Amino acid sequence: MPFLSQTLDRVKPSPTIAVTTKAQELKAAGRDVIGLGAGEPDFDTPQNIKDAAVAAIMAGKTKYTAVDGIIELKRAICDKFKRENGLDYKPSQITVGSGGKQTLYNALVATLNPGDEVVIPAPYWVSYPDMVLLAGGEPVAVECPMQTGYKLTPEQLEAAITPKTKWFIFNSPSNPTGAGYSRAELKGLTDVLMRHPHVWVMTDDMYEHLAYDGFEFCTPAEVEPGLYDRTLTCNGVSKAYAMTGWRIGYAAGPEKLIKAMGKVQSQSTSNPCTISQWAAVEALNGPQDYIATSRVAFQRRRDLVVSMLNAAEGIRCPTPEGAFYVYPNIAGCIGKTSAAGTKIVDDEAFATALLEETGVAVVFGAAFGLSPNFRVSYATSDEALTEACTRIQTFCKGLK
Repeated sequence: MPFLSQTLDRVKPSPTIAVTTKAQELKAAGRDVIGLGAGEPDFDTPQNIKDAAVAAIMAGKTKYTAVDGIIELKRAICDKFKRENGLDYKPSQITVGSGGKQTLYNALVATLNPGDEVVIPAPYWVSYPDMVLLAGGEPVAVECPMQTGYKLTPEQLEAAITPKTKWFIFNSPSNPTGAGYSRAELKGLTDVLMRHPHVWVMTDDMYEHLAYDGFEFCTPAEVEPGLYDRTLTCNGVSKAYAMTGWRIGYAAGPEKLIKAMGKVQSQSTSNPCTISQWAAVEALNGPQDYIATSRVAFQRRRDLVVSMLNAAEGIRCPTPEGAFYVYPNIAGCIGKTSAAGTKIVDDEAFATALLEETGVAVVFGAAFGLSPNFRVSYATSDEALTEACTRIQTFCKGLK
């Protein structure tokens, strides 16, 4: 009789974490490695947020809190949704978890039964399908090719929905592509969802504030108020405020769902870190200057990376609307052999050879459900990005 759960056999470890770990190991061994795998800002957390955390410690705010967040943070989240998204929520409709991933996972565990389907546009964040599997559901990936801007069409969504569909997971701007849906594009999807009242909507709005060239972010319940009662709007402070390690994510939705998610959290982690919660209050309520400053830097880096990757032989790299990723297509590299003799049979072979031969760490496209591609996180310095893209150009030029 096997010791480990059979459910665990359905999932795989996070490929993005695996790539980052491999790059760190090579660095520790003395290799010259540039890691473009991690999805976190390289900037430090703003000083006012760090000061709020220190103040919370000094004030003795170090005890257990309510399982799903302090009331001060829930109120700050309500104010944020009203101010930035035009959405009205009460504190009883808010849940706070240890990172955005936990809020998504709590919702899936609280709602999925065996056989329930979850529609996920691909490319997708690597964790979506595996979280669905862990929760007992069935992920239904819908491929969204480069030709459609890596975006799901209303026709594709309509075709993917069945009587078994419980959730539709929506991420804009997207990890891994950076693709952002305009209000008109999103309205096309919400019109489909209005015709299927049994389907709930889970949004991942983590990259809301990282949008470029005047792109205007919008979220489903904002575009279609008719979806309000069956939408879980998820967000967090990780990307917008360079607070990845603080581990605070949050979500807003119907009280019955929020209560069920709290029940799951009460028997897993209990409350998120108290100090991080008080830091998040300051992030949401305090000065917002940091967001605009970081956005300028990220847009500059995006333009640099897109330009240099499009100059590499065999690579086509669209310009994304947001986030801090690009998702270049490498169809022109498949089937060739690297300068060191590695056959590039797929995007995983490309990424492996690129790391071993040039010291540039990227994540292969199959991990995100769409090949042949790879993901670059440009949340690092201009100098590192320039050097990394130069190495990628040289590697591609050496393919025969």
